[in-house]
Amino acid sequence: MPESSVTALNPQQLQAVTLDHESALILAGAGSGKTRVLTSRINWLLHTGKATKQEILAVTFTNKAAKEMLIRLGGTAILNRTMWVGTFHGLCNRFLRLHHVEAGYPASFLILDMADQLSMVKRIIKTLKINEEKYAPRKIQHYINAQKESGIRAGEKKAETLDEQIMLECYAAYESQCLKDGVADFAELLLRTVEILRGETLLRKHYQERFRYILVDEFQDTSLLQYEWLKLLSGKQNAVFAVGDDDQSIYGFRGANSDNIRLFEVEFNLRHIIRLEQNYRSQGNILDAANSLISHNQKRFGKNLWTEKGAGEPIQLHVAINDMEEAQHIVDEIRHLHRAGLSFSDMALLYRSNAQSRILEHTLFNAGLAYKVYGGLRFFERAEIKHALAYLRLSAGFNDNASVLRIINFPARGIGSRSLEILQETALAHDLPLMEVIQRRLSAGKTPIVLERFLQVINTLRQKTAELALPESIERVIVESGLYAYYENEKEGRDQLDNLNELVNAASLFQAESDTPTLEGFLAHAALEAGDYQLNMTNDAIQLMTVHAAKGLEFEIVFVSGLEEGLFPHDNSRHERDGIEEERRLMYVAMTRAKQKLYLSYAQTRMLNNQRRCGIRSRFLNEIPESLIHATNSHGPGLSSLPMPSSNSEWGIGQKVIHPVFGAGEIMNVEGRGDTTRVLVGFKNRGSKWLAVSYAKLSRA
Repeated sequence: MPESSVTALNPQQLQAVTLDHESALILAGAGSGKTRVLTSRINWLLHTGKATKQEILAVTFTNKAAKEMLIRLGGTAILNRTMWVGTFHGLCNRFLRLHHVEAGYPASFLILDMADQLSMVKRIIKTLKINEEKYAPRKIQHYINAQKESGIRAGEKKAETLDEQIMLECYAAYESQCLKDGVADFAELLLRTVEILRGETLLRKHYQERFRYILVDEFQDTSLLQYEWLKLLSGKQNAVFAVGDDDQSIYGFRGANSDNIRLFEVEFNLRHIIRLEQNYRSQGNILDAANSLISHNQKRFGKNLWTEKGAGEPIQLHVAINDMEEAQHIVDEIRHLHRAGLSFSDMALLYRSNAQSRILEHTLFNAGLAYKVYGGLRFFERAEIKHALAYLRLSAGFNDNASVLRIINFPARGIGSRSLEILQETALAHDLPLMEVIQRRLSAGKTPIVLERFLQVINTLRQKTAELALPESIERVIVESGLYAYYENEKEGRDQLDNLNELVNAASLFQAESDTPTLEGFLAHAALEAGDYQLNMTNDAIQLMTVHAAKGLEFEIVFVSGLEEGLFPHDNSRHERDGIEEERRLMYVAMTRAKQKLYLSYAQTRMLNNQRRCGIRSRFLNEIPESLIHATNSHGPGLSSLPMPSSNSEWGIGQKVIHPVFGAGEIMNVEGRGDTTRVLVGFKNRGSKWLAVSYAKLSRA
């Protein structure tokens, strides 16, 4: 390893890179150069003779990170073959290929992707004669994967309900079919590897002796099963170099267990916990604000990011009258920054939930500014939105075949592929639209009952929406078509429901802005926005993404919008263990993406579910020192004209309470003093309610 490579490291990085043969935890703060430390550690081990390529195992969470590591290490195919570098699933696949006999697989076993897995689940459901409408295939797929990721086989689980008994039967049949076909899904790769390492003592000992040095990136994101895999490979003679940041653990919903860091500290008897706190990305004010915010979390090791770059500009906080004005303010700032010489691609717009992108996209579209949605689809390109638009087109009297084919069997109606083939062949032969073919077959008494039901759905939608205003008609279509119920039953369907609700808001906005607010006009507007390719063919485009998608990225300028209670932190977090702490870590990630400037904003009112709602300032904004913020609002500089959460010695935001009727809840906002005090309480199953504390009979939880 060249001398200059070591001398270029800061003292903490150097200490980590040159550790002796022992396990250690490297708490690598945002922008602290963790990838450099990982690759420098491997190079140092190789060049000092501490280890050979065969003795090193390096684990990353993404193929992109693994590829970047290999490139920095030399990037040769020989290196990749001799040194094991890859993702958890990639390395487990490599292990199972070598030990397919122990795994019970053929040498050339196939890996099922999510679509293939879903198809197999559907076949299992049909074979077992299970009601697909009651037990949705995707729900059973999620259940199977969740059990595998928890290390549980079908025969090891006892059903607690009838529904779970049905899903366990599907799980058992699915396992049997996978073994029979010689295929494995992604979750199976890790679980099967863990089972082999548990049961095969000699094989486990072989790998423990081989991999003397194990390096793990993004350790805070490991699941319990991944941590067990790591422990099985780690004998007494292994040195595990775990690099992570407990302040950036934001994937609890994927099974990541941030407690693994503390388990690692205890179970591996660590002598060294090295903190990488020097940040090479952001200006000082941004880091000071992020440090202050994250300090409110209780379950953390603690560290304080700092930089030699200087303080930089204050953080910009804008308080908007409504969500439209918030989006317009962001667009105006983007134009100003672009005129000052910054590229559009240097700017990122971050939001907590996908549905929030719609108003931003609309405003950018109207302004003629190019944008790209990173790690996702633009609003009108999302599947659930295209499904809804297809139903809307048919309910409006359009009979285009593309809309029919998109939703004729969605949600599932049991219409087989052969029935669809016959319909399309007939339509082609007689040059007729599919809807007319279905209608003619119905009149002739030749239409299968499932097609007749589809036709009834469309006719019902046409009747029920004929006299309704645009937003109400769209809301009715979403419900009557079965789309809302379908996504409501999906384990991870919350985002899709939010997007469908946002489609209603889009219709309300279109109705307010348009001279001809008809359904036909709205459909044309949606098609124009969805087909706006010219604006997005350039690489110099503004980046839109959720905060989760922004993890690992950095930008010169970052905007974080929608900083309101219920949006960020998300309303769901109030009902999850340590939910607010994870939301705070998510906000910390958002802030530390910014290099030069950070813009924060929230709206006093926002359209939600086709209703104008009051926005309550996020508690996270109150956790940033005022000295670091330059605040403006829609009426001019300063916040003197805005209602702020009142301080109250008896009731405070975040306090857990119990109501005799509504049950347990959490205070989201406080107004007034003394006898006039009222609180906004979010209840788990009753929504949010304003209550006068002098009458409400609230008690502390």
